[in-house]
Order: sequence, then C-alpha cells, then structure tokens
Amino acid sequence: MASEYNYLIQSDSLVINGVDDAKKFQKLVEALDIVQMCKEEQEQAYAMIAAVLWLGNISFQSIDNEHYVEASADEALTSAARLMGCTSNELNQALSTHRVQAGKDSFAKKLTLQQAIDTRDALAKFIYASLFDWLVEQINKSLGVHKKYIGRSISILDIYGFESFKKNSFEQFCINYANERLQQHFNRHLFKLEQEEYGLDGIDWNNVDFEDNQECLDLFEKKPLGIFSLLDEESNFPNSTDFTLANKLKQHLHSSSYFKGDRGRAFGVRHFAGEVLYDTNGFLEKNRDSLNSELVQLLSSCNSQLPRLFARKRINQSLKPTISSDTPKQSVGTNFKGQLFKLMHQLENTKPHFIRCIKPNCKQLPDMYEEELVLQQLRYCGILEVVKISRAGYPTRMTHLEFAERYGFLLLETNASQDPLSISVAVLKQFNVLPDMYRVGFTKLYLRTGQIGALEDRRKQVLQGVIQVQKYFRGHRARRLFHELNKGAKTIQSFVCGENIRRKYAIEANRCSSFASHLLDEQLASVIYLQSVIRGWLARRDFNNMHNLKQLNRESVKSRRKVGRKISEAKDMPHEQQIQVVPSVMAELQRKVLKAEAILGQKEQENATLREQLQQYEARWLEYEAKMKSMEDMWQKQMASLQTSLAAARKSLAADSNAGQRRGDVVSPRYYDSEDNVSMGSRTPVGNMPDVVGGRENGSLNAVGNLLKEFEQRRQTFDDDAKSLAEIRMAQPTSNVNPDDEFRRLKRRFETWKKEYKLRLKETKARLHKRGYESDKTRRKWWEKLGSRS
Repeated sequence: MASEYNYLIQSDSLVINGVDDAKKFQKLVEALDIVQMCKEEQEQAYAMIAAVLWLGNISFQSIDNEHYVEASADEALTSAARLMGCTSNELNQALSTHRVQAGKDSFAKKLTLQQAIDTRDALAKFIYASLFDWLVEQINKSLGVHKKYIGRSISILDIYGFESFKKNSFEQFCINYANERLQQHFNRHLFKLEQEEYGLDGIDWNNVDFEDNQECLDLFEKKPLGIFSLLDEESNFPNSTDFTLANKLKQHLHSSSYFKGDRGRAFGVRHFAGEVLYDTNGFLEKNRDSLNSELVQLLSSCNSQLPRLFARKRINQSLKPTISSDTPKQSVGTNFKGQLFKLMHQLENTKPHFIRCIKPNCKQLPDMYEEELVLQQLRYCGILEVVKISRAGYPTRMTHLEFAERYGFLLLETNASQDPLSISVAVLKQFNVLPDMYRVGFTKLYLRTGQIGALEDRRKQVLQGVIQVQKYFRGHRARRLFHELNKGAKTIQSFVCGENIRRKYAIEANRCSSFASHLLDEQLASVIYLQSVIRGWLARRDFNNMHNLKQLNRESVKSRRKVGRKISEAKDMPHEQQIQVVPSVMAELQRKVLKAEAILGQKEQENATLREQLQQYEARWLEYEAKMKSMEDMWQKQMASLQTSLAAARKSLAADSNAGQRRGDVVSPRYYDSEDNVSMGSRTPVGNMPDVVGGRENGSLNAVGNLLKEFEQRRQTFDDDAKSLAEIRMAQPTSNVNPDDEFRRLKRRFETWKKEYKLRLKETKARLHKRGYESDKTRRKWWEKLGSRS
C-alpha cells in the first residue's frame, strides 16, 4: 500500500519532493512510531491527507451547455475516490447532485458550479478536521491520557498570534477573536485579580491603570446584537449575501466605539493590538456547515476504515437531542465560540504562566528589528503595564500558616507567642529582611522578588543536616533490628535443624536396629558354621596324624619281631644244614643281621625318647586337665550368672508387659521359666515366648530373647571346643596340636565375647530406659545388680 503514495502531490503549483521533504517525512514517521501508532494507522492517515489534496484538484464541467455541472473524469477524481475507498461514479454523484426530500418522495437535484465547489470544499474540510481530531485522540490514547489522572497536570496552550493582512477573511476574524478573549484572561489575572487581592488583604497599593477589552468582547459575543449572533441570523436566510451581512453589521453596531463601518463589504474592529479591516466576502458560506447527507452517506459506504469512522461520529453527533426542536443547526462560528468558552473555563481552573511572542518585523526576515512595531506590540499587549506591576508588586505570597510551617523551625529562640503571624514576622526579622521588601496582610505574607531565596537556602541546609542525622539513626536502628532478627532466625533454624536431625536419627536408628539384629543373626550363624568346618578340619587332621603315628609304630614292632624270628630259626637248624650253607649266603645274612641290629638299636633309642615325651605329655595333660576343670567351673559360674540375669530381665519385662496389657484392656498370658530352674543344661527357648501386644514391648522382649539365644549358642560352642581339646589330648599325646596354645586361644575368645556381650546388655538397658521400662525402682535395682554381676 505504501507504493500508492510514491508520487508527486501537486496543489496550487506546489511540488512536495526532494531531499528536504524526505528528511521531514522520515522525522514524521519516527514521531508516529514514538507515540506507538502502528504502520497500518499511519498508512490510513497518509491516504486521507492525499485524498484531501486530490479533492482540492477536482474540477467541474458544464452539462450540455447548461449552468449545472459535474466533476471532470480526470486523475484527481480517480485518485481521490481510490484513496477514500469508493468508486469515481459515487464520488461524482455526491459532489454534483443534492437529494431533496419532498414529503415521502425524494429526487436528485443537480448543483451549479458554485454549489459543487462548496460541496467539494466542505467534504475536504470535514475529512481534514476529522483526521486532525482522530490523530489527537490516537496520540492521547498512546500516551495514556486520563488513565492515571490524579487532578494535577501541566498543559501548554500554543495558538496563532494576532493577524492583520491586506485582506482579512473569516479565518482571521475567528483567530483575532480568540486572541482577544485570551488577552482578557491575561489582563484579568495580571491586573484585575492581583490588584483586587492587594486591596482585600489590606496592602497599601497604588493601582496600575490598564486598558480593559471587555467592550471589544461584547462586540463579538453580545446577544442579540453581537457580530456572531448577527452572522448566524444572516446565515439562516436563504437569500442573504455578503453585502446584506455587511449592511446589517453597520446598521446595528455603528454606535460601538470598537466597530467601524466601511464602504462595500468591509468593516473594521478595533482590537487590543490595533484596528483590523475585515472583508465579508465568503463569511456566510464559511460560517454555514454545508456537509449534506449525501456526503455522509458516501463516507459510510467507503471501503477504508477512517472514512466510515468519521461518518459514524458525524451521525452520532446529529442524533444527540437538542435543547429545543426550533433551535437551528449550529454554525461554524457558534461552534468555535463554544469551544473557546470551554477552553477558557479550563484555563480559569489553572494557575497560568504567560509567554508573549513579539514579532520583530512585518517582512518575515531574520536579523531585522523594527522598533516602532515592537514598541507598538508591547503597548497593545500590556507588557509595559505588566513590567510596572511586577516591579512594584509582590510576586511571592504565602499564608501566615504556610509560612510558619515552612520556615518556623529556623528560629533560633522559641517565641512566647506561637501564632503563625508572630512566627512569620520573627523569621523575617531574624534573617534581616528589610521592611520595604515585604508586606504583612490580613491572611498572607507578601514578598518581593528574590527575598524568598535566602530562606529557602537556609531551610535546605537545615533539612540536609536533619536528614543526615535521621539517616545515621535509622541505619543504626535498622542494623540493630537486623542483627536481632538474624539471631532469632539462627536460633529458630538451629531448633528446626536439631528436630529434623533427631527425627531422622530416630528413623535411622529404628531401621538400623532391626537390620542389625537380622544381620547379627546371619553373621552369628555364618560364624558358627565356619567354626564347625574349621573344627572338623582340625579334628580330621589330628586324627590322621595319630593314625599315621600308630601305623609307624606297628610296622617297627613287626619288623623287629620278624628279624628275631629269623635269627632264632637259624640257630635251631641242624648242623648238617648249617655246613651246607654257602659262605656267600652266610655273609649276606650276617650283613643283614648287623644292619637290623643297628636299626633295632636306633628304634629302641627312638622308643626311649618317645616314652620320655609321653611321660612329659602325660604330666602336662594332668596339669591341663586341672586348668580345664577350673576354667570349666569358672565358665559354669559366669554362664549361670548371665543366664540368671537374662531370666530376671525376661521376667521383669513380662511383668511390665502384663501391666501395660491390663492398662490397655488387652489380656495376653505370659509364661516364663523361673530363675530357680535356670541351669547349664537347660534353657528357656525363644520360641516359648508369647507374642507381645504393642510395638515397644515386642521389640524389648525380642532383644532379650536374642541375647538369651546368643548366650546358649556361645555356651554350647565353648563346651564343644573344650571337649574336642580333651579328646585330642586323650587320643594322641604326641599330636602336633599344642593344647596349651589352644586353651589360651579359647580363653581369649571367651573374654572377647564376654566383653561384647556385656556391651550389648548395656545397650539393651539403654533402649529399655528410652522406651519407658525404667520407671520402677525395683527394675533399676535389678539393672544395678545385673551390672555388678557382669
């Protein structure tokens, strides 16, 4: 769509093109982007501007040499219709005809050349004015106006200055009227209101004379003989002309000193900035709102979005109820005056600041200064009077209460009187403000220019010092509060962490205790099985050694007997047979006899050595048997003591469990072996223990049962080891196994197991304490007795 605007826009021989225009257009695009207007909306705005320019270039031609006309079918008509979103035929019909309603019927009436030109201009002006309102609305919407309105704002009003040309028409008339109204607002605020305030507050003041333009405003606004009223009245007459308007104005307004009648269609008005001569040519037509219903209907049927939006707003405005059914449709001048009154009402509710722009020359050239023109503007605008009243006046004014509240804390000494007036005067005297530089009124304190600066500087210094003190104090308080909160947070965190760790430890302890008991049973079974295998291997090895030793003894005895039998047989042989023996055989026999005797002597020595060793082993064995007997007696006593303690513990736990069951209304009989029935040969099996109701009683009885089971297994193991050592010693005294070393190892194992068993007894005691089994005094005495026995 952007390609449609890449053409030259020609209007009144003005060609918009070139590098400068491209730069300006780029700045325009950047400005629209800043106010967040999307590309589609920008393209629609460009299309409407181009359509207005093409509408101005549309020309009309006569139909069949008559005074009625129609639009020429040229590029201007085609381009304007395309940009608006309608056809060329529809635009031509809307510009050259007017539909008249006659009762229930309506017919199209062709327009003359002047009527068609007025219709075309009315359409272009309406589109341009609606586009301007739409742009302002979009900018305000993007800037968020009225979204966060809090009652305070800073607004800037920039209007055209006073205009006076060789030919002044309806536009200059409206602009100068607006400037006249703004000048009256300027005079009222800078002269009337200020001097009235001085008088009402009791300030000694010489009034400054100024020219009041209220009579000139009455010339414009007065009803029914004001210029706007007469203009609207004449615009409603169908046969009125610009001459009749000029004559009516001269007839009714000639008595006013601010109105001047002139020949022909002209009339003059003496404004505050000078006299201006207006030409009434075009006043009536420009004042009328000539946008007919056909043009509104054309805009409603366009394909583009903006023309439909403009037409919808126009229809909504026309549908608004009027005050009276006889009230005529408002003209352009009346609408302009109403908008100006609305603007003045907003200005009255603000605190205005004025900026006057002075025109340096009438030739619109730079670096040229016309003194008479500038002086004339200063006089007409009242600038000289403003300077005079500013120099003699008191621009800074505050109520006594406001002044006392703002600067009262600067006093070095506290006055006895605390009323705002006394405090204000004391502050001024303390800072040596001259009496000519201020005035004390009934309600306010008035200061000349520059006097409030010293007070503000001193106030700023004091406040900065106060802020510094407050900053350090607040910092100290914040740091102290932070440390307290940090300490409290750490304390809470420590308690929470401790509680979490204790809970985790309790869970892990319960899990590990159940797992450890199961693992201990498995390890104990594995150790017992390993011990049985090792003991079997040792017994088989010792048995094999003794068997081999017996075989050697038997063979040596047999060999000795065989040699002696052969010798005796040889001696018993007859002499004849002996004589018959071959000498070589005899020599061999003698050699063997000598060898056998040597072997026999060696064996006898070995037998003697073995007998001595056997005697030594027998003596040792007797000694070992005595030690073994004493150790067995000691084991029997310790085992009996341990088994008695376990039986007592089981009996105590059973009693507590029965008491807990009676409290919980649950009956579960328990049967235990008495302490008197405990012996080395009999034990109460774990399987005979009844099921315990409740998790804690069951865990305690299981722990004691496991200790009892381990005790029985260990006792049986030590008995078996001792018996096996005794059997080995009885079977073969000459065995390679040293019974002394074996007995020492057995004793060390017993001592080690005893220590570990005592530790487990203490752990069981601790668990019983934790689970509430230690509330009874008798049970505490029993544990002390158990500790002393162990």
